[in-house]
Amino acid sequence: MDKDLNGYFSHEQLDVYRVALEFAGWVPGAAKGLPVRSSLRDQLMRASESIVLNIAEGAQQQTGQMAKKHYRVAFGSAAECAAALDLLALHGASNLHEGHQLIHRIGAMMRRLAR
Repeated sequence: MDKDLNGYFSHEQLDVYRVALEFAGWVPGAAKGLPVRSSLRDQLMRASESIVLNIAEGAQQQTGQMAKKHYRVAFGSAAECAAALDLLALHGASNLHEGHQLIHRIGAMMRRLAR
């Protein structure tokens, strides 16, 4: 993110957005070489991107109801990521601790925003 432009959009001020970006950046590296179907890795990547995009869109909304709609979608995508990490662990992936920490932090923050 360009430091000179940081702050122009509302989502750039949200801690949950920054953590979601960190998680979305973590996913591709962690997904390399996982011993499962590529469709699960692809789904994890799409869901992690959905979190970031829906937080950004929700933060720009003029009404609280519209913002909450996007935050609920982001929360759902975070739950999907948590489940995908659980499935990866079930299939033998072992480098998921950081991802679990990040997604649970995102989930806690999204739960508050979606209310």
